[in-house]
Amino acid sequence: MYEQFLEIINNPLSSLAIIGNLIIIESLLSVDNAAVLATMVMDLPKEQRQKALRYGIIGAYFFRGLCLLFAAFLIQIWWLKPLGGLYLLFLVFNYFRTKSTPDKSDDLLNKKEHWFYKATLGWMNQFWATVALVELMDLAFSIDNVFAVVAFTENLILIWTGVFIGILAMRFVAQWFVKLMGKYPFLEPAAFLVIAVLGLKLVLSVYEHFRPGDEISKFLSGHTADWMTSLITVLIFVVPIITSLLFNYPRHAQRT
Repeated sequence: MYEQFLEIINNPLSSLAIIGNLIIIESLLSVDNAAVLATMVMDLPKEQRQKALRYGIIGAYFFRGLCLLFAAFLIQIWWLKPLGGLYLLFLVFNYFRTKSTPDKSDDLLNKKEHWFYKATLGWMNQFWATVALVELMDLAFSIDNVFAVVAFTENLILIWTGVFIGILAMRFVAQWFVKLMGKYPFLEPAAFLVIAVLGLKLVLSVYEHFRPGDEISKFLSGHTADWMTSLITVLIFVVPIITSLLFNYPRHAQRT
């Protein structure tokens, strides 16, 4: 841990860039999470919706904190990183596959057909069965986040700092991202492109493991690769926004 602290002191700009990207990733994933959770509570009476979502936020905090501890083990078990990378790439593939089909009904979780919801509904009322499913989704989303943040850095101090700030900002920044994506709809697929970059970085850790002394491995595990990853993630968002503002390409939402 002391060596990781020295690494931050010796590379402050790189560390700040990593923390900033972790906050962005946490917020981006939170937008998708919030959309799914909001969909799941829509069939509840109006007075119960906010209560269910409040339990969901508490669960999100709890499971993300739990997964922060899991991150320490994730770093030590080398094969979990490429496995997590493949999982993130699958999420991206599934997103674009779903978007390419005319029927968009698969975009949202069909709560009433979910096996966990149907099982809990047998011994819980609708409200608590919904809360239980929300918590299960929180756990799944937290695992997604851990795989994503570990792709940026193995420094636990940076991971804890970035994710902790991300958790605090999650509720507010996610709302801002929802508005931003409403104005710039192309940012949603851009967010999944960022996740694809992180997934690819995790998959490439296989090379680092089997060729530890190789020049490519040194590059992948060095600060230059971290800088490049941070730069690519920023450009994926900034470049299309600039071209949209200047040339309306990609098209942004028209003001009404």
